[in-house]
Amino acid sequence: MIEITCQGTPLEIGLEHGKVARGQIISGIHFYRKLFHTYSGQQWEAIAPIAVRFASRIRQRWPRLYAEMEGIAQGSGQDIVDIVALNRMDGCTTMSWTIGERCFLGQNWDWMEDQKRNMVLLTIKAFDRPAIKMITEAGIIGKIGLNSSGVGVCLNAIRARGLNEELLPVHLALRLALEASSAKDAVKTIQSAGIAGSAHILIADKRHSISLEMTSKTFTKIEPDAVGRLMHTNHMLRQDAAIDEDPDPDSFCRLTRIHSLTEDMLGKQTDLTLSGFRNLFDDHDGFPVSICRAQEGVSEDATLFNIVMDLSRPVAVVKEGRLCQKDTPEYVLSFDTALGRLS
Repeated sequence: MIEITCQGTPLEIGLEHGKVARGQIISGIHFYRKLFHTYSGQQWEAIAPIAVRFASRIRQRWPRLYAEMEGIAQGSGQDIVDIVALNRMDGCTTMSWTIGERCFLGQNWDWMEDQKRNMVLLTIKAFDRPAIKMITEAGIIGKIGLNSSGVGVCLNAIRARGLNEELLPVHLALRLALEASSAKDAVKTIQSAGIAGSAHILIADKRHSISLEMTSKTFTKIEPDAVGRLMHTNHMLRQDAAIDEDPDPDSFCRLTRIHSLTEDMLGKQTDLTLSGFRNLFDDHDGFPVSICRAQEGVSEDATLFNIVMDLSRPVAVVKEGRLCQKDTPEYVLSFDTALGRLS
């Protein structure tokens, strides 16, 4: 996984991202072109009119984000329409657990193995905003990570129909959340903008955590339970007549399993540590469609990385691939030092 540090104006940040990750961006566009054709029977160009309309709307309402995507397009030598299309795309298991003054946030991010080579570790230092460290697909300006103010975000894809081109693509919502000074401010920003499609975003800082279940028509907040837990997979927990959803059956199994694992910890009165929190994601019950997922048999995707965060510090540990794979590198994301590789 390549590491990129970008700083300066939005255009400068995008240019550096585009130049360093040019190969990964081109590869990612090819990946989504093939995926789009496989599942829709149409060519990538069919979504160009939608991407053009999104581009116009983003340029009007969020010009700073558009300038960064424009820089990525220039730096990588790709069409801005393709970069905008990447930034409006999107199985995973996410969780936060707040105990006292400590909040742990983390997830396994599951997607197709072919996209693993196009993941990047991105550090962004913009003027007058918190520094950001995130794991993202090359060319996408908002994904999963944390900022220097101790705000962290995780993402679950949700298979629900509906699109509103007037609202904010989910990856841009993640980016705006990562620019916030608190979880509450992040929620206000996203709720004000609205989300173009369907997604679940888990947002936390050391004091608060909240789940946002969103579609183009609905916006639902879910608070932690009595012992500070929030858990989510790839289906809606709050049903609404306006939601037309088609979730994978294993999403329900993974949610039941992560709840059971945390109940076991509570029963043993185990002190929660970042290491212990991470172990919750190294579970193979129901393999290959388990929390730690493999792309084999009935499973079409795999865990491409795990991230766990201690937002009281703030610091994160990222593991490439599955936690059970001992030969893949780990990284520490800290704002005291440069991004460091553990192994």
